[in-house]
Amino acid sequence: MEVGVYLLHRLEELGAKSLFGVPGDFNLTFLDLVEDYPGIEWVGNCNELNAAYAADGYARIKPGSVGAVLTTYGVGELSAINGIAGAYAEIVPVVHIVGFPSLDEQKYKPLLHHTLGDGRYTAYAQAAEQFACAHTILNHRDTAAAEIDRVLSDCILQSRPVYIALPTDVGYMKISSDRLKVPLPRVPEPNNIPGEAAVIEEILKLVEEAQEDVAVLVDVGAIRYNGVEEVRAFVEQTGFAVYASPMGKSVVSEEYKRYGGLYIGRLTRQEIKDKIEGAKLLLSIGALKSDLNTGNFTTNFDVGRTVELHHATTKIKFSEYPGIGMKYLLPKLTSVLSSATIKSKALSIHVPKWTYPVPQESNDTISQAWLWPRMAQFLKPKDVIIGETGTSAFGVQDMPFPEDAVFVSQILWGSIGWTVGSTLGAAIAAREKGLGRTILFIGDGSIQLTVQELSTMLREGLKPIVFILNNSGYTIERAIHGENRKYNDVANWGWTSLMKALGDVDQTRSRSYVVNTKAELDTLLNDELFALAEVMQVVEIGSMKMFDAPSALKASTGKKW
Repeated sequence: MEVGVYLLHRLEELGAKSLFGVPGDFNLTFLDLVEDYPGIEWVGNCNELNAAYAADGYARIKPGSVGAVLTTYGVGELSAINGIAGAYAEIVPVVHIVGFPSLDEQKYKPLLHHTLGDGRYTAYAQAAEQFACAHTILNHRDTAAAEIDRVLSDCILQSRPVYIALPTDVGYMKISSDRLKVPLPRVPEPNNIPGEAAVIEEILKLVEEAQEDVAVLVDVGAIRYNGVEEVRAFVEQTGFAVYASPMGKSVVSEEYKRYGGLYIGRLTRQEIKDKIEGAKLLLSIGALKSDLNTGNFTTNFDVGRTVELHHATTKIKFSEYPGIGMKYLLPKLTSVLSSATIKSKALSIHVPKWTYPVPQESNDTISQAWLWPRMAQFLKPKDVIIGETGTSAFGVQDMPFPEDAVFVSQILWGSIGWTVGSTLGAAIAAREKGLGRTILFIGDGSIQLTVQELSTMLREGLKPIVFILNNSGYTIERAIHGENRKYNDVANWGWTSLMKALGDVDQTRSRSYVVNTKAELDTLLNDELFALAEVMQVVEIGSMKMFDAPSALKASTGKKW
């Protein structure tokens, strides 16, 4: 089969049923193979940055799978690189395929379009190495299959982006398909048995010394390294109190009776903070200790009473056990720590119920304090909830989620506008998995960066609900610096006219709304037709105060708005 077809087979094997990107002359012949390949659908994007964002969002909704994006040489791949870097930072497996100059063009180095004009044909590939755990330029027919397998294996095992350059002529070279008979590895190598046994013995001793007063803190590593089922089984069978970091939100069901809420260092609600910081032993799973994931590094845990489980290592107090990963360790810990004696003691430790009541306010202005708990009442099981960097991400964090709801946000990389492309990918993945509605919360400033991708959602028949918080500019930036500076202002668009311009000319595939008061928003959220989300819906939440923010954002910046 052709090298390009071999690559598509492997992508399909790794769960990629959609390929995002933008056509360009260096990838057009490969796109013929894509369109003729029955297992993968082509999703053309408005630009390469949005395509990378979409592949990122797609992969997040399908743990254990990959997202894939196709760009052209130079101008296309460089446009996508911010999205790829974000996926690298946030541990998301994205395959970046680049249509590359032919073998002769690389050899003779003509003054080709999309080059720098100086003969450095590999300059962009060298830049891409900084944001990939593995990379290859498929310049050799004899090694093409092995190189594809090597790079894709690293992508799925390390859960990081990879870079594959496919020269225009190599994509059609015929190679053997024999390697396809052997599936790519999907799980890490088993732990060292003696080392694992020592770790289990030490953790059991610490749990008994703590008299089962154990707090479990789940973080993003549990999702990215496909350990959600193991984590859920562990907390449910042991009975330990469990909490989540912002990036770990929705790993454990927030309706689970032993779930105590979100822990963000000093930004945490006091009753939660007291419980988790007061526990005699902390068991941290998949931690990523970034600033916004830790309340600006204010988590308060004594290393001497902490156990950390990671993808490829375990830390117990002041010692580390390399090669002992959580994927295999957790089921064995579950078996050892779920005895009737341990569980009964664990269940005696009270866990505060995770709630967020709607405040009673005397006016009808839509405040941040009122908006998020009211929105929480609108959510349904299996919804995919996406929070844009800014006030939305902070607000969504505090919303209690229903069973099997999924949280998507870019808390570490924080590229504004990321959620629009990501919503496209997430909605396609949610459709493939049979999940519920896809709901995006985004500000009027952020959406202006990537708004074109709403048209792709229309074209693909997707039906997200997009809530646009119109608070007259970059409120999160105002909270940080420059409250009244014009650099934090944006133009006010006619949001309810947007979908017609973006493709819904006869206005049959979408509906748009504007709500300016609590009563108007409440009426809309209670409307059964709106809640069904049978078409794409855009809601402008207008008249929000410029100087208002969720409580966690105000606490982190010291604002008294």
